[in-house]
Amino acid sequence: MVRHLLRVPPPAAPPLTGHLPFTDAPGVPDPIEVTSRWLTRGGRPWFPVSGEFHYSRYPNGEWEEELLKMKAGGVRAVASYVIWIHHEEVEGRVRFDGDRDLRRFTELCARHGLDFIPRIGPWSHAEVRNGGLPDWLLSRTRAPRTDDPAYLEPVRVWFAEIAEQLRGLERANGGPIVAIQIENELYDQPGHLRTLKRLAQEAGLSAPLWTSTAWGGVRLPGDDLLPLYGGYPEAFWTEADGGWPDTCRKHFFFTHERDDEGIGADLRPTRVSATAPSADRFPWATCELGGGMAVAYHRRPRVEAADIGALGLTKIGCGSVWQGYYMFHGGTNPAGELTSLQESHATGYPNDLPVLTYDFQAPLGEYGQVRPSYHELRLQHLLLAELGHRIAPMRSVLPERSPTGQHDRDTLRWAVRTDGASGFLFVTGHQPHEPLPDHPETSFTIDFPLAPSLTLPSTPVTVPSGAYFCWPLRLDVAGLRLEWATAQPVCTVEADGRTVLVLAATDGIAPELALDADTVASVAVRAGEITPVAGRVLVSGVRPGTDALVEVEAADGSRVGLLVLDAATARTVYRGRAWGGERLVLCGDGVVFDEHRGEVRLHSPAAEPSFAVLPAPDGALVEGARVREAADGVFTRYTVEAGPPAGTAATVLSVRPGGPAPGPVTGVRGRASVPAEKDVAAAAAEYLVDVPEDLLRNPSGVLLRLRWTGDLARAYVGDVLVADQFYSGRVWDIGLDRLPLEALRTEGLRLKVLPLAPDAPVHVPGRPGGAWREAHVRDAEWMVTRRWTVRAG
Repeated sequence: MVRHLLRVPPPAAPPLTGHLPFTDAPGVPDPIEVTSRWLTRGGRPWFPVSGEFHYSRYPNGEWEEELLKMKAGGVRAVASYVIWIHHEEVEGRVRFDGDRDLRRFTELCARHGLDFIPRIGPWSHAEVRNGGLPDWLLSRTRAPRTDDPAYLEPVRVWFAEIAEQLRGLERANGGPIVAIQIENELYDQPGHLRTLKRLAQEAGLSAPLWTSTAWGGVRLPGDDLLPLYGGYPEAFWTEADGGWPDTCRKHFFFTHERDDEGIGADLRPTRVSATAPSADRFPWATCELGGGMAVAYHRRPRVEAADIGALGLTKIGCGSVWQGYYMFHGGTNPAGELTSLQESHATGYPNDLPVLTYDFQAPLGEYGQVRPSYHELRLQHLLLAELGHRIAPMRSVLPERSPTGQHDRDTLRWAVRTDGASGFLFVTGHQPHEPLPDHPETSFTIDFPLAPSLTLPSTPVTVPSGAYFCWPLRLDVAGLRLEWATAQPVCTVEADGRTVLVLAATDGIAPELALDADTVASVAVRAGEITPVAGRVLVSGVRPGTDALVEVEAADGSRVGLLVLDAATARTVYRGRAWGGERLVLCGDGVVFDEHRGEVRLHSPAAEPSFAVLPAPDGALVEGARVREAADGVFTRYTVEAGPPAGTAATVLSVRPGGPAPGPVTGVRGRASVPAEKDVAAAAAEYLVDVPEDLLRNPSGVLLRLRWTGDLARAYVGDVLVADQFYSGRVWDIGLDRLPLEALRTEGLRLKVLPLAPDAPVHVPGRPGGAWREAHVRDAEWMVTRRWTVRAG
């Protein structure tokens, strides 16, 4: 048996308060404040969850539904760069129309109870041409991103334009703007950062929080900006032959080091030797935890759902009090009027990015695809929505026996967030590329200074390779004390006169619930064992699932249910207000709760979508379809008799085979560059896609999904580029409703696929042999996601 011991030190002194120059608008009902260790809102500890979604990279007609998807995924604050070149590519013609309508996007956030965080730059990066600075601006200053007057005067005008769009949407007016980020990744100009904040305030912008990115040894202007950190599971900006970067590997360890010197390192000469923002004055807040990763031409990382989930949970265990993701929702670069708008060697950047796609492998994709990482993160966000106010003030404590270095794969990685008497135990057994081993015969002992120690579980378990989880320690639930559980808390719901706490089992670890006997009057379980042991009631042998409900009558007379779901089912849990109350919905597809319209909407490609609800409404009506109703454990399951969607077979005709791959070309820093247009035209294999008329009549939710090999792929309608991708082994999705439909009917959809030379200095992970370098569309299908509106019967 391996007993892992952690001795929790005595509680720290209370946090500093009132020491930072951040103030909310007078009279707001839920004032936001910042202590040295956590944030508060309305006087209560606040654990924000934010996610990046670039409105100018997504069709405005779909903003509302996508924002509701983000909200259903547990995001409560939407962050977005306000990308200058998207709004004023031509000097003096500032556009806030259509997909650039910043005000409407902000109003939609407010309508649906979402906070908004504009990241106003003026330099954004965001893999945009010039980092978002218009070409005309760079032509008039030799010192952008400094206090050069030739730079500051246009910035002053630009900030005034932003302020005009956001006027009346400040917190003082009941608006959603909780924070404003100044610049991005500016590591050595603290005076300029202070100048930019002053210019923004003079323009009329206001928010309770003013923030700055703080990685890379940044020098910030005193306490003027709240430092925000980040961490990615992979990186496109490192060298093609550099392997998995240590700066990414570090994020799968429990540590109290906040900085990541790797982010943005391709755009600064060295790590700045400077004093980092004081951890004694600022809470550990993040704005760029990797929700995915972009793909550059020379380096094409693949990020899996577990990579994203494990990193996110690890950061909570490390001490984060603000989970901010970049990106949470992918998008597509707008077509420039003068140039393409992606980051590229042509503008002196070290990375060539695709012209159009900015999918970022995000939880919600370029076309709104719901990905496994969305379900993975939602599980954590439900925990934070339920218990974040308890977790935020808890300090992170690391065990004495911690990994000995970033390449230690043998030592168990774990930590505890605690208030000295209770807390949460975090374990990470997953990292990308390099699997971690099983840890057999594992138990934990936590010595608390303010309460007796806990040793759990009652019988040692094997922590499986790849597992990552959070277990509660002395969690109070409606009058019941749960001493521990070898299952992760998810959320609660009121059902059948009891408070039901949902827990998620971990594959390979049998659930065990230890109840404080002094808080228990009676316990009943449909299947399992109930054993009194030393002042506790142990519940074991429960088989996780929708019927695994442990029914407890607490000593104070309250009724509590502990529902242990299996790992897969737990990742289908949504919680939202619907049909007059808070409900849980189980669905493996997309679900949104639209309180304004009093309905729930499903987004599903299934022939017969289904969802389960607790507590069940008085029946469920689905517009345009019949519904079957059946019991599913303690849930009621509804199956939509929808009939199969439109045919999924896709016909892709080969027009021309590919020629020999063009020779590699290198650009900035000797990194591989995208082949020239003439080489693509000469060597690309060409295909014609037959688009069925029935899909053209109703293109909403229709994707062409392609499995292909080669180097790069581009799609055209006539001579217009409509989609592109660099090969990394992922499928290539093209949204039919994004294409010019009338031109599509007459011109058709053409694909060009380029082969990759064997000696190209390009990193493509996990691709053995050489067949994947050949230019081929291997398989194609139409994916039809339908939207179903559900109302209570």
